Amino acid sequence: MINIKILGTGCANCKATQKLVEDVIKAKGLQAQVEKVEDIASIMKYGVMSTPGIVIDGKVVHAGGIPSRAHIEQWIGA
Repeated sequence: MINIKILGTGCANCKATQKLVEDVIKAKGLQAQVEKVEDIASIMKYGVMSTPGIVIDGKVVHAGGIPSRAHIEQWIGA
């Protein structure tokens, strides 16, 4: 199972990113656990200074702005 963390404090871009990630997972029928991380100290531990950020299986793959659907599919191996 893929572990995905969405890093962000709840802004519109963070919410849109989470929805996009969840849509890709559902469309591809993947097994994934999606967790929303809103605590600033926890976000900073990943070295992310611009949200939203995406962490997949412990690796930061994106920070700042809404990623494209194609990039998300690449990152999760869809």
